[in-house]
Order: sequence, then structure tokens, then C-alpha cells
Amino acid sequence: MTSTARNREQNARSAKTLIAVGGLLAVLVPAAASAQDVNWTVGVASEYMGKGAGKSNGEIAPFGQVEVGFGQTYASVFASTAEISSGADAETIVQIGWRPTVGAVKLDLAILNRDLPGTRAGVDGNYFEYQADATHAFGPVTARFRVNYTPDGFAATREAWWIELQGSMALDNKTKASIALADRSADGGAEYVAWNAGVKRKLTDDVSLDLRWYDTDGHALGEPYEGRLVGALSFAF
Repeated sequence: MTSTARNREQNARSAKTLIAVGGLLAVLVPAAASAQDVNWTVGVASEYMGKGAGKSNGEIAPFGQVEVGFGQTYASVFASTAEISSGADAETIVQIGWRPTVGAVKLDLAILNRDLPGTRAGVDGNYFEYQADATHAFGPVTARFRVNYTPDGFAATREAWWIELQGSMALDNKTKASIALADRSADGGAEYVAWNAGVKRKLTDDVSLDLRWYDTDGHALGEPYEGRLVGALSFAF
């Protein structure tokens, strides 16, 4: 493929990504007018990470999210650039969920649709996930248990599970440290154990910096599963 052809293909993919994200925002933005809460986040990360693996080929990844809330229910759209071997150059996640509290446990029950624009023909780049979080404070430590399931995942992956336990603790009124351990099992996809540890600090009321080490036991699966230090700067408004 000539450089001109590659540029045309990349431009076409970028246009499709913008159209897809624009369409999703067109659904949520009008809803924000009647929402009780509207939260926007934009930022940039040194690597886009997903389920413990690198998804932007070591490239800087800008991202953005909008969430609208109606009491205990909410809907959100997230988008980030990506660079995946299947050809995808972005990932978008549309999520709807319910956040009830049962006793001292905070729940987050959600349905997610993931789409990877730019995925080459013949590769399934759109799929649903079902996710449940349970969060509970034990003194100064807050623990979150997550179960994520898809009946038909990305590309050749069929049924897949992601089970994660995360613990976090405030170091001061602006800094929080956290660590997480997760297991991914999949029918027809990569299986590995992943972990991460890092700190997040509020530089201002709206700007935060997260510095985190990610790693897995699946280095044999390729470079995306190797250890890396990732920094992310985000602005919330």
C-alpha cells in the first residue's frame, strides 16, 4: 500500500470515528438538559489501557467522557484513541447503569457496548459487556470488587470474564493510592492475571494526575501485556 493510500485509509477511519462519537454525544447531550447531574472529563494518557493491556501501541492517547445522571441511574459515553493490531484506531464505550446502596455497600450495575472503529473487515469490533461493582469501606481502606462478563467478545473471543479486586486509601486530602489484582479468562481469547498500583493526586479542584504501573503474567502474549508506567492527566468539569 502506498503512503497516499495509507493516509486516505487513516483519514477515512478518523472520519468514521468522529462520526460515531458525534452520534453518541448527540444522544446524550440533549438528555443532559433534564439530567440531575452532568459530568465531563477530558484528558491525555501516555498509553491507553484496557483490562491491564496496552491499547495504543505506546502512543499518547487523548480521551474524553460525558456522564449524565438521573438519581441512581446514569448513562455515559467514553472515547479514546487506540492502535490495535486489528486496525482499530479508537475505542468508544457507551454505558448505562444503576448505582443503588445496600446497607454499607455501594453497587454499580451496568451494561456496556464497546466499539472499535477502524477494525478491518471480518473482525467483530462491537460487543456488549455486563458489569457489577460492589464497593465497601473498611476503615481507611476502600475495597471494590468487580465482575465483568461478555457472552461474545472482541474478534474471535467468545465468552469472557474479568474479575478484579481493588483497594484504595487516601494519603492526604488530595492524594489517593490504589492497587488492583485481576484475572481474565476467555473462550478463544487471551487469558492472564493483571495488576496495577499507583497514586492519583488532585493538582487543582478540576485537574488530576494519575501515575500507575501496569503489568501482567502474560508477557508471552505480546508487548501490550508487558509491564509499563502510565501517566494520565485529566480535567473534570
